[in-house]
Amino acid sequence: MTPRPDPALAPAPGRGTALNPANRFEPLTAEADPDYGEFDEHGVPVERPHPRTQFYEDATETILNRYDSPDLGAGWSLNAYRGCEHGCAYCFARPFHEYLGWSSGLDFETRILVKTRAPALLRAELSSRKWRPEPIGMSGVTDCYQPAERRFRITRACLKVMAEFRQPVGIITKNFLVTRDLDLLAQLARHDCAMVYVSVTTLDAELAGKLEPRAARPEHRLRAIRLLAAAGVPVGVMVAPIIPGLTDHEVPAILDAVAAAGARRANYVVLRLPYAVKDVFLAWLDTHAPSKKDRVVARLRELRGGKLYDASFGARMRGEGIFAEQIKQLFAVSARRAGLNRDDIRLSTAHFRRPDGVQLELL
Repeated sequence: MTPRPDPALAPAPGRGTALNPANRFEPLTAEADPDYGEFDEHGVPVERPHPRTQFYEDATETILNRYDSPDLGAGWSLNAYRGCEHGCAYCFARPFHEYLGWSSGLDFETRILVKTRAPALLRAELSSRKWRPEPIGMSGVTDCYQPAERRFRITRACLKVMAEFRQPVGIITKNFLVTRDLDLLAQLARHDCAMVYVSVTTLDAELAGKLEPRAARPEHRLRAIRLLAAAGVPVGVMVAPIIPGLTDHEVPAILDAVAAAGARRANYVVLRLPYAVKDVFLAWLDTHAPSKKDRVVARLRELRGGKLYDASFGARMRGEGIFAEQIKQLFAVSARRAGLNRDDIRLSTAHFRRPDGVQLELL
């Protein structure tokens, strides 16, 4: 007897996953009855309704988050949204949705919290005499140019505030929508107050469409790099994540392509699978790359001391061991050959000002 396909693994159109793994903080979970309404009389999965994105207002009272990590150093971040419609199967931020009582799976892609007060909160915090200017990073957790930004325009409103204050900002995104704000980014860049890192995972448009279903395709990310560089905005690239056994062989080609487009710097992160991200990504492999699953899993275990993930500082971003060293050397040689990382991109607070005209008292 031929086993029936698992409908939970069937990809939803335009989504990175159809799974909703159990929330690790919730004692109770609900699962659909596999025999109710999932199959027709021939055992073929019934097409499910397309999962619609739902937006919720986030009533947060603060917008700047201070972080201090041995891997990243210390700094400030601003996240305009919680959850992300891009639907990247590998996204390390998925487990943050569990703090909201939702799932790391489909909930993360379809239940988006929108911080509508972000621009006003940012203005208040930058106006405070307690604020001592430091660069602010946007997209510390979820992408500030995800599809919701077309509708809500919160990132653009925050950039308007930053341009008024000449507040330095660093952005990381995988969406061509960043080019909509070239006017503000170029204005900030004239005072060394803006830089953009574009995330590039693969140059294979078909793979990108499965892996990052609602993000810009690779050719559009390269186009974004060209437009940003032409506008005078310093551009870097994050090759992230490098997926061993699936995308690691693309590193030289990616770095050549982004350098030709005008990127000046590049960095990388190896695939991370914290908590339920493991379930989402392994299910993605079952659906989209079953023949490569064993190789991907084996190489991840080589990098993580036999485990699929190691959260230890110093190891979680790039792994350890011989294979991690091979990736490191491949990246370094490829970046050098492409002419990347020859100079730094530094943000400056020297031009920070408050709109009331009162100069900041220097320490």
